[in-house]
Amino acid sequence: MERLTMEAGRVVQSVQGRDAGRYFIILQVIDEQFVLMADGLTRKLAHPKKKKVKHLRPKPIMVNVDGATLPNRHLQDSDLRKALADHGLDVKTLAGAEASATLENENGNCPEAGSPEKED
Repeated sequence: MERLTMEAGRVVQSVQGRDAGRYFIILQVIDEQFVLMADGLTRKLAHPKKKKVKHLRPKPIMVNVDGATLPNRHLQDSDLRKALADHGLDVKTLAGAEASATLENENGNCPEAGSPEKED
């Protein structure tokens, strides 16, 4: 199976940090370890999130982030929100603890179980 590349316009899902479970669009690849990304809601174009590539799960969805080809000649936060919504990835669906619980359940961990009690 071909590995998806981290490139500008790629939709990714965060798997680590306070934004775990949220979907973003890569705006710029800084180097092989870091990218700048935004979703148009919690992370706007004016203040994109710098995140390590190893904390992201790429999706097979590409979005046009080239401002020259857009109708208004520049990318806006609403363009990012619309692109994610068009692919069924609502930026409002997973947030905070709910996202962490969902990701932990996908990985086979049970957040409700907690750590076993220590016996004396």
